[in-house]
Amino acid sequence: MFVADPAAEQAAISGLAFDAAPVAGLAVDRDGRIVLVNLELERQFGYSRDDVIGTSVDVLIPGATGILTNSRRESSGQSPDDDCSGGPALRGRRKDGSEFPLEIAVNPAAAGPFVVASITDLTERQRAEAEQRAALEERLAFERAIAALSSQLINVPAEQIDDVIRQGLELTGGVVQVDRAGLIRLGPEGALRSSVVWAMPEVRPVDVSLLVSDRLPWTFEQLLSGEPVSFASVEAVPDEIDRKCYADIGTRSLVALPMSVEGRVTAFIGFATIRSERAWSPEVRHRLNVIASVFAQVVARQQRDDALQAAMEETQRLKNQLHVENVFLRTEARDRLAPAEIVGRSPALRQVLAQADQVASTDSTVLLLGETGTGKELFASHIHSLGARRGRPMVRVNCAAIPATLIESELFGREKGAFTGALARQVGRFELADHSTIFLDEIGDLPLDVQVKLLRVLEERKFERLGSPRPISVDTRIIAATHRNLEQRVAEGAFREDLYYRLNVFPIQVPPLRDRAEDIPLLVQRLVDEFSRTFGKRIETIERDTITALQRYSWPGNIRELRNVVERAMIVTTSRRLAIPLPESTSSAVARSPKLVDVEREHILAVLESSSWRIRGAGGAAARLGMKPTTLETRMAKLGLKRPAGN
Repeated sequence: MFVADPAAEQAAISGLAFDAAPVAGLAVDRDGRIVLVNLELERQFGYSRDDVIGTSVDVLIPGATGILTNSRRESSGQSPDDDCSGGPALRGRRKDGSEFPLEIAVNPAAAGPFVVASITDLTERQRAEAEQRAALEERLAFERAIAALSSQLINVPAEQIDDVIRQGLELTGGVVQVDRAGLIRLGPEGALRSSVVWAMPEVRPVDVSLLVSDRLPWTFEQLLSGEPVSFASVEAVPDEIDRKCYADIGTRSLVALPMSVEGRVTAFIGFATIRSERAWSPEVRHRLNVIASVFAQVVARQQRDDALQAAMEETQRLKNQLHVENVFLRTEARDRLAPAEIVGRSPALRQVLAQADQVASTDSTVLLLGETGTGKELFASHIHSLGARRGRPMVRVNCAAIPATLIESELFGREKGAFTGALARQVGRFELADHSTIFLDEIGDLPLDVQVKLLRVLEERKFERLGSPRPISVDTRIIAATHRNLEQRVAEGAFREDLYYRLNVFPIQVPPLRDRAEDIPLLVQRLVDEFSRTFGKRIETIERDTITALQRYSWPGNIRELRNVVERAMIVTTSRRLAIPLPESTSSAVARSPKLVDVEREHILAVLESSSWRIRGAGGAAARLGMKPTTLETRMAKLGLKRPAGN
């Protein structure tokens, strides 16, 4: 019967355990020669045990002999020269010559005269520690970048915000390692308002004009609903239109985040890679959200600043408008020549007043027609006073009294510097008449180029100031007046046909004074009362023959002429009984001097007819008039002169 030796059995068990240990191990004698290795050491170093047993341990671990020898002396009570935990770091040398960091744990008493050591490969530990250090440094760099960005954006002046945003995008873009970044602000209904973009020096900046909802419908829908957009590859984008746009602008990976102010998405911030695709880790997504929150504060500030600036500009505009209105009204009140109210009871007058009452309650355009001096402006004031806009003053413009070079800026306003001499911003008459009525007297004398703008106001209720492309909307009722025959002006080419039909919505023919002779006594009495207060004279009676003569007179100058006659009589009278002499000319029509433009037109027309409408060549109209053919053609177009059919 076999009897086992307990000591031998224990040694065998220990040997098996040592060989199967998960940590590389070896044993050396007092001279530092390897006497035993386990399987893990063979795997780590690439040697077989036959290769290393009997060789110096320094073959595997240079410098290890001294450490193990010192460890033996220490165990026997001798003072060690070195300590296994101190000194230079140890490195293992594999059979292929490559090296790796390691750590030795020594147990000198484990095998009697031998020193047993376990060897731990530090490669993974050092890699993990390096990754931890890199992650810590990256986090510290990010936190420093956010702190620097926040401090830059705290008190930056409004005019420098975009520059600081661009610097911030460059700073944070480098930290999170992207190729391009951009912040896009939105206007009403998601329209692009402004943008600030950044790109690495070797990367082409994004074309912001391509970043519109039509080209990126899915992206805009996501962001405007408050949802972020993120993809590691363009193929992951669900919409084909978006994929094509991203391919066009070179984006390969993207994170775009919405920014909300007071519950409404007002901006996007995006980070993209161009040179390679990238998977966005949760840590990077978190950092991008932090960056977006910092920039969101700037967007909110910009929005508040814009709202404040707009409010200040509106306040200033209203202040300027009020000042202009006050000056305008004082001037108008001083210059008014017509009586304060419509006086008369004649059938012709009652008919016109009935028409005025009918249209007053509407916002329809009114065209007052009639001879000069009939009081068309007074009828315009009457219509305005009966309408819903009577709470604001009616704005009056005499189109014939303003030079052609200034009429456009008078009607529609101008910006500072719009033309030479425009030293300040001017509010136009249409802007003054917002929510009120504008009276355009002598509309038939309006220049053709200004007629185009007036037509747009009638059609769209919009116009632009001179020197500004921004349209201004107005809610204005238009009452126009003229003593000219507009149909004839249209035929002559001096008045736009489409504008005529736009104005001729509700025409009212104001009767001349000769057609309302029964109103003359009332008008005379009203004028006498007015001038009595002005001159401090008391008139008790007016001669009956005077009134009869006044009623028989044709009054080519109408009420304006009557007013002048009465005023002259009040100046010269020394009696309380007033006699009013008639004007020197009692004909039914007063010869009027034609305007220069009419004389020019008649002269050119006569020359054209005499030359059978031949413009060029010897004996042509241009040669007879002493001007270039092109100049003559320009003048003909301006005067509305066209070659008759057959000539």
